[in-house]
Amino acid sequence: MATAKAPKSQQMLKKLPAFKNEPFIDYSLPKSRKAMEAALAKVAAEFTREYPMYLDGKAVTTAEKKASTNPSHPTQVVGTFQVATVEQATAAVEAAHKYFETWRRVPAEKRAEIVLRAAKILRGRKFEMNALVCYEVGKTWVEADADTAETIDFCEFYAREALRVSGPQKLVPMKGEKNYLEYIPLGVGVVVPPWNFPCAIMAGLVVAGLLTGNTIVLKPASDSPTVAAKFLEILHEAGLPKEAVQFITGPGGSIGDALVSHPKTRYIGFTGSKEVGLRIQELAAKHSPGQIWIKRTVLEMGGKDAIVVAEDADLDAAAQGTMQAAFGYSGQKCSACSRVIVAEKVYDKFLAKLVERTQKIATGPSEDPNNYMGPVVSKGAMEGILKYIEVGKREGRLMTGGGRAPGDGYFVQPTIIADVPPKARIAQEEIFGPVLAVIKAKDYDQALEIANGTEFGLTGAVYSKSKKNLDKARAEFYVGNLYLNRKCTGAMVGAHPFGGFNMSGTDSKTGGREYVMLFLQGKSVAEKV
Repeated sequence: MATAKAPKSQQMLKKLPAFKNEPFIDYSLPKSRKAMEAALAKVAAEFTREYPMYLDGKAVTTAEKKASTNPSHPTQVVGTFQVATVEQATAAVEAAHKYFETWRRVPAEKRAEIVLRAAKILRGRKFEMNALVCYEVGKTWVEADADTAETIDFCEFYAREALRVSGPQKLVPMKGEKNYLEYIPLGVGVVVPPWNFPCAIMAGLVVAGLLTGNTIVLKPASDSPTVAAKFLEILHEAGLPKEAVQFITGPGGSIGDALVSHPKTRYIGFTGSKEVGLRIQELAAKHSPGQIWIKRTVLEMGGKDAIVVAEDADLDAAAQGTMQAAFGYSGQKCSACSRVIVAEKVYDKFLAKLVERTQKIATGPSEDPNNYMGPVVSKGAMEGILKYIEVGKREGRLMTGGGRAPGDGYFVQPTIIADVPPKARIAQEEIFGPVLAVIKAKDYDQALEIANGTEFGLTGAVYSKSKKNLDKARAEFYVGNLYLNRKCTGAMVGAHPFGGFNMSGTDSKTGGREYVMLFLQGKSVAEKV
């Protein structure tokens, strides 16, 4: 008897090489440094370029414009963008809904081909995207490269996963029936990404939805629309129909509410603050006239991440890992270490090592590779962080930093505040900046209790040589991503599925095998034979 031929999607999957993470650029090599310098000059030559919105496949401009600026040099305009109306936001959802009937019927292998082609194009333009990320959101060379590499990883990984779950899925056989399960797309997805991973998180949300047959309304963060516009250009170049992604720019409040509340919106993918995430959850839960489904939300809402340093920890490794996790990208990662909780026995020794390393951090414009820390993303962010630092000075003991750093950009000194009570504001509230609270615990057990003592549960790390301590962390440290004897930032696609508990979101596990399932629904088919 002839064997049934595997679906084309499965044939394609078998031919693809196994997924591997995109390698990082080694900027110590003169060739790489020269390439980055050339890319910075090339991208700077495009400053002030105006980017249209895309509605129903057509470029759209508005009378009102908004500039995206460089936080290292706020007078530099990186790109000029349109300011959409609520009516245009409504039209974007309607256009996406109309094109969904076409896009959902595009075979999975064809959708995967487009996204894999986009990954190839981006791989060839890594330096240019790194330069743009560096300029628009103030990431240093190394941090920008990690962002771009993760974008490529998402394209490659999700393409394989979408192919894996396409086609009929086997079920337990039933006598007298032919039965199977298939996964079908949801519909219109509204994507509201953050500015801190302007390429990776934005692109991951977009391509995961497209690969699974959904159409997208993309409203990029107001601080990083240029990166989103450039990635959309790459998708178009790779063959994506312009109707598949509606690109709309404007204020998050009115525009965002209209997108989320629209009855034809099927799901919302969001990464950002707890307050906005809860607002989206509330709006999505309300039934709108004409709505025939329960909207799905995929929310990642930040954290108050802790590193625990036990009595038997390698203090040099712990100090280095804490410094990197707290001050990489100026602490503007949802996974950043904002609390380090240290056993009393090693508290003073660890603190001295941490302060010594932190005081060596060079802060300044992100296009200068000699700077470990660039600016924070905006004037508003800087002002909010400085207010928290003043609160922290009253709640603990300032060890280093404590104010603005020199320069015309939004530079904040890496700041360490010691002897912070576990329930202090700077130990509980998300600051999203280069501010680290150091908390003393009487022992390891109390340190874990303190670590669990916030409303968040995203990432956490433990430094200890004791198997008993590490096993207890595995069982009792309540976070979505736990790291043992390493820093709590730097999740890699495929290796560290990312997402957290409690007010950190819906534990969506980006970069994990189940992630694409969030944009699909199962349909069981049984035929009597």
